[in-house]
Amino acid sequence: MTDRRQRPPRRGQGELEAQVLSALRAAEGPATAGWVQERLGGDLAYTTVITILTRLLAKGAVSRERVGRSFVWTPASDEAGLAARRMRRVLDGERDREAVLASFVTSLEPNDERLLRDLLAHPEAALARNKAERED
Repeated sequence: MTDRRQRPPRRGQGELEAQVLSALRAAEGPATAGWVQERLGGDLAYTTVITILTRLLAKGAVSRERVGRSFVWTPASDEAGLAARRMRRVLDGERDREAVLASFVTSLEPNDERLLRDLLAHPEAALARNKAERED
């Protein structure tokens, strides 16, 4: 007889990273891997949480600082900043940047195209607006 224990369903690609980042954003400051593990319900091994945090560090999505014998972790940016970083990585991985950008721009909805034009014309205003929204 074979022991066929029910395993929980596998998480989707990037789902654990998103959960870890969400936990870090909920922290009131830098957080330890143990705190993140507890925040996620404790069903993940501590080593798994460390692996995810290390991968996020390599991607530039988190930063870490040594405190005593361990590290504390902080998200490098908000969700919009992380999405922008992913978009930039995709663009950087393509040989024909002009074709990729042209394809992207021509696929935008009219409101998004208008927003992009405004952002390109006044990037400093967009940065100030985003900063003010994050402080609220």
